[in-house]
Amino acid sequence: MKRVIYIFSNGWLKREGNTLVLIGEEDEPKKVIPIEVVEEIRVFSELTTNKRLLEFLTQKHIPMHFFNHHGYYMGTYYPREYMNSGLITLKQAEHFLNPEWRMELARAFVYGAISNMLFVLRTYSSRGRDLSFQIHALEKQLSKIPDAEAPAELMAVEGHARDLYYTAFDLITQNPDFSFETRTRRPPANRMNALISFGNSLLYVTALSEIYRTHLDPRIGYLHQTNERSFSLNLDLAEIFKPLIVDRTIFSLINRAEINTGDFHEELGGIYLKEAGRKKFIQAFEKRLAETLTHKRLRRKVSYRRLIRLECYKLYRHFLGEEDYFPYIRTR
Repeated sequence: MKRVIYIFSNGWLKREGNTLVLIGEEDEPKKVIPIEVVEEIRVFSELTTNKRLLEFLTQKHIPMHFFNHHGYYMGTYYPREYMNSGLITLKQAEHFLNPEWRMELARAFVYGAISNMLFVLRTYSSRGRDLSFQIHALEKQLSKIPDAEAPAELMAVEGHARDLYYTAFDLITQNPDFSFETRTRRPPANRMNALISFGNSLLYVTALSEIYRTHLDPRIGYLHQTNERSFSLNLDLAEIFKPLIVDRTIFSLINRAEINTGDFHEELGGIYLKEAGRKKFIQAFEKRLAETLTHKRLRRKVSYRRLIRLECYKLYRHFLGEEDYFPYIRTR
């Protein structure tokens, strides 16, 4: 079974025959990685590669994502799109250039994001947390979506909803070591913000990798601005799944005391996860992605990772005019 390979050791990643080999520094043993088990590679270290390796990854359709020493996403070696469809790219562009069609999709992404925030709040409300204020406030934001007339207005609605949603974090975790206070990004001002930023980075590249396995072009987004420098469709999809995957991972780690203050360090005015803390988060994040739940339409169990891929297929059908896109919303 294929899996995501995380690399934390400095060294040299190269091809030997039909195998990947990681040669570490000094006396570290050489690590052999059979190519058959590799879905994608995520690099958190100083890693040397060469053209021969990149050609091999292209041949095997394996993207490689790079993060800096703080755990922030830096960029991707994105192999030639082996499934890319000219027709779908044209349809995606058509839906971006038509303001009404673009807004239809942008509204769907925001609706999915806020609805899944509400699911998380209702879940913890059923466990005894008093979240009635936040639930009512988010329901109010949900009702504002149809009135938004531009993507920027929708981003404002989603941003305000998320700010309200974040006020519930301290009530959910009830742990002063992980108090939320306010959302800060670069640098994150406290441990909770460090967890959110790191988790979001992981989800962005997860969505990007799932898009790569489909006919979609990740450069054309609808809620997030399409530009010449970055991918944006993965950011749109990630909004839907942040509450269900990233936030639930964070709450689980804190409430089960699986992560603690010793897993963080301060640097240049910010708080960041140490390598040991990142490994704990990644383990919990991958476990969450592998969790299965019953898909109402398919009538079988699928993982959260698979759900992201299914969202891509729904968009594909939307662009072809086969079925209107409606975002995945967790209801129970």
